Amino acid sequence: MSNEMRCIGCGAVLQSDDATKAGYVPQSSLNKEDVICKRCFRLKHYNEIQDVNMTSDDFLTMLNTLGDRDGIIVNVIDVFDFQGSWINGLKRIVGNKKVILAANKIDLLPKLINKNRVELWIKHLAKELGMKPDDVVLISAVKNQGIDDLLETIEREREGKDVYIVGTTNVGKSTLINKLIERSIGEKDVITTSHFPGTTLDLIDIPLGDGTFMFDTPGIIQAHQMTHFVTDEELKVIMPKEEIKPRNYQLNEGQTLFLGGLVRIDYVSGGRRSLNCFVSNRLNIHRTKSANAEDLWHRQIGELLTPPGSKAFNFDALRQHTLSVKDKKQDIIISGLGFITVDAGAVVEVYAPAQVDVYLRPSIL
Repeated sequence: MSNEMRCIGCGAVLQSDDATKAGYVPQSSLNKEDVICKRCFRLKHYNEIQDVNMTSDDFLTMLNTLGDRDGIIVNVIDVFDFQGSWINGLKRIVGNKKVILAANKIDLLPKLINKNRVELWIKHLAKELGMKPDDVVLISAVKNQGIDDLLETIEREREGKDVYIVGTTNVGKSTLINKLIERSIGEKDVITTSHFPGTTLDLIDIPLGDGTFMFDTPGIIQAHQMTHFVTDEELKVIMPKEEIKPRNYQLNEGQTLFLGGLVRIDYVSGGRRSLNCFVSNRLNIHRTKSANAEDLWHRQIGELLTPPGSKAFNFDALRQHTLSVKDKKQDIIISGLGFITVDAGAVVEVYAPAQVDVYLRPSIL
């Protein structure tokens, strides 16, 4: 397709190959005059913002263009997959701008978890990752929780400056933006798009009423999350939609848990103990003897062990992670899938697709 065809709404090059990328229009609309892309269409007619995936490089290039602009940053993170939704290098790029962490999907965590403790836990992890946020607000964009708190925090911290909202794909950023528009403006046709030099996509700006704007930036793709190794149908199974019901398994040494057919966890040593699984309620967990695990995985992939929904699983592209839980209770993180809480003294081996991050962190519990 010629590069001359651009969306008259945002200037993105029009294409009909990938609905998740900038400038998408159905093939049938390509030959019409004055075409606007699907994202601008939804925005114009429904005040609905759709996330558009960007690669890390494109995103960081775009953020660099914001580096010398005055404003504050609202970084939307997924409280269920904190490190997986963290944007590396963000603090270096935003410089001295204030950063508010909006920790989304708080509704997925079991209600028994102390919210104050979660805030402290987030600040601790952020500090370990090189950032001291100016504020942390726990929200659920889907359930409308914490939205007023976030708006008040933004208003207090921005001191009359513009606001830039950033986040990775699947953190619920677009849902949040839609709620913020609804809550703070409550009227139609107020959103515009602005052209920023050097960006692959114009930013959507929402007037804040005093000559300043809230800018929505496209979602950055995190290639190390499990969400990028499943189909759209499988994504519905592994992405939690309601409060997680922890599933507790008592394991002896030499036993294995399968999270669907995507991940295998061998319990190696530490005596009989419990592994507490925090994953989507729809994800099938299966326990077996480690001695049988390899054979079972190959035989039952796509059947007993789903997702994936077919036999097409690359067993050659797996990586083994040996994790020792040293002193306190820790969470075994499988990025984009969930976590398993284990007490000190356990040694486990986790097998997962090679690009998916698997690691230990201090327990959210």
